[in-house]
Amino acid sequence: MTIQCPWRKSSWPELVGKKGHIAAKKVEQENPNVHAIIMHQGSPATQDFRCDRVRIVVNNQGIVVSTPRIA
Repeated sequence: MTIQCPWRKSSWPELVGKKGHIAAKKVEQENPNVHAIIMHQGSPATQDFRCDRVRIVVNNQGIVVSTPRIA
C-alpha cells in the first residue's frame, strides 16, 4: 500500500550538496506542513511513514548527501 500525502511537493533534489541547516529552512519555507529533521549519514531511523516529516541526511561536514523527501 502506497501512502499519498496531500501536498504537491514531497522531495527536494535541488538541495543535495547544500548545507543541512539551509536545506531544512528551505524545506520548511516551501512546505510549512512539514518539520525538517537533520540526521547524520548512517544514523538509525524509524521506518514509519509520516506526511509531516522530511529527513535531511548530512555528512560529517553538514552537507546534504541524499534527496530530502517526506518520510
